[in-house]
Amino acid sequence: MNKLLDATFSIEVGQSLKKLAKNAFENAYKAALLYPNCTYVQGFLVIAGESLPPIEHSWLELDNHVVDPSFTLWDKQAEELFYFPAHCLTVKQLIAAVEEAKEDYPEDNPLPVYGAMPYEYYGEVMLGGKDYQVAYEAALAFSQEINVK
Repeated sequence: MNKLLDATFSIEVGQSLKKLAKNAFENAYKAALLYPNCTYVQGFLVIAGESLPPIEHSWLELDNHVVDPSFTLWDKQAEELFYFPAHCLTVKQLIAAVEEAKEDYPEDNPLPVYGAMPYEYYGEVMLGGKDYQVAYEAALAFSQEINVK
């Protein structure tokens, strides 16, 4: 189901960014530029012990591990975080998508990067394609399972 979070490397990557943004998408984008062999991933984060809905989030995957440059912002242990991928991009695809978004919509933030339309819906928020819907539903079910009060 979930790949393991490499907490040590996540902390190193986060520190290499000098100043972490509060935006996980921006942190993962900046980190991806430093690790061209990684995969940039957007999806959902579930935090054990919190009755939050899944959080839209971004991270990297490298050597079959999750590398989350925003890990230290959560003040949680690696075992408390669960990642549900929805959209994966190579660094080359990521750069191209961001450049295209900047060109097409210069007033908007180019992150997160969503796939081609038509978009699916979850809750009241419009997101990427069917993969987002599937990932969100899996994350929500898992969150409800582990965060029963």
